[in-house]
Amino acid sequence: MSKVEEFLTKEEEQEIVNAIQTAEKNTSGEIRVHIEKTTSKDTFDRALEVFHLLQMNETKLKNGVLIYLAVEDKSFVICGDEGINDVVENDFWDCTKDAMVAHFKTGNFKQGLIDGILRAGEQLRTYFPYEEGDENELSNEISKG
Repeated sequence: MSKVEEFLTKEEEQEIVNAIQTAEKNTSGEIRVHIEKTTSKDTFDRALEVFHLLQMNETKLKNGVLIYLAVEDKSFVICGDEGINDVVENDFWDCTKDAMVAHFKTGNFKQGLIDGILRAGEQLRTYFPYEEGDENELSNEISKG
């Protein structure tokens, strides 16, 4: 098994998917989690690449959020599309990242991810509330590289 498969149990993965569903319940925003073993690129550059590969830049309101993790590198990035980036506080992503790191440092990756997802969902709900006819534009499943 690779580091990616060992990173979270199936049960933990399902809890994360459930958190994504909860976070997206009252918003038109989209949240994805992508996990891969390592990257030879700058973590932020790779996260942007994955953002585009997952077609997160194609949401109608430009309100996609990606949490990207490179397990072996012990690094992660939160990327928001321009719609959400334009409205959240300047330090929102850094504060969210700090909250996640607090869990990551103790090895509680599942809870760190869930907290990040739910924090992003709160902001998405505030600025992009669910409207009649909104559809889930992207998969809620964790993608892996």
